[in-house]
Amino acid sequence: MKIATIPFEQAASARVYSDYMKRVKREIQSLPQQSQDDIYMEFNSHIFEAIQHRGSTHEIDALLDILEKLGEPHDVLKQLVADKKLEQATRTFNPLHIFKALVLNITNGFSYIIFAVLYLFLFAFLFLIVAKIMHPEQVGLFTQDGHLKLLGRTTNPLQPGMVEILGDWFISLMLFSAVLFYFIITLLLRIKKSINKK
Repeated sequence: MKIATIPFEQAASARVYSDYMKRVKREIQSLPQQSQDDIYMEFNSHIFEAIQHRGSTHEIDALLDILEKLGEPHDVLKQLVADKKLEQATRTFNPLHIFKALVLNITNGFSYIIFAVLYLFLFAFLFLIVAKIMHPEQVGLFTQDGHLKLLGRTTNPLQPGMVEILGDWFISLMLFSAVLFYFIITLLLRIKKSINKK
C-alpha cells in the first residue's frame, strides 16, 4: 500500500520528517506488510494531526515537538515489533518466525531464554538425524556396561562394551522428539502471549 507523505511548507521540516519515517520503516521491516502499513500510518497520523493543530507555532518546532513526544523509533518500536513477531510466530507455526520472535524477545525476560534453549534442543535433534544418515556407526544412543553413556555422535572408535541400542529407531525417535519440542515451544509461546495480554 502506498502511504502518502505529509506535505510541508519548509524544506527543513520535510527532511526531518523523511529521516524520522525512514527510521520507522527500518525498525518495522521484519514485520508482515500489513503490520508495517498499520504502524507507519499510525506514526504518520500523529505527525499530521500535530502539524495541523500547531496554531501559531512554527512548522519545524511543531514537528520536532511531536517527534520528541513519539520518541526514537528504535526505542519505541522495539517491544512492539517483538510482540508482533511473537504473534505471527504463534499464528503461523513457521520455525523461522518462531526463531526471529525468540531472538527479538530474548532480552525481555528469563522465559525467552528457556524458549531459546528448547529451540537449540530441537535443532540438535534435527542435526542428529542428518548425522545418523551420514555416519550410522558413530551416531546413536550408546550404553556402556548397562549405563547410558552418550546420546549423539562419537568421533572415537567405540570403546569396549559400548553399544548403540536404538539402531534404525534412532531416526524415528529424534524426529518424534523434534516435532514434540516444536509443538511444546509453540504452545508455550501462545501461553506466554496470552499471559502478557492480561
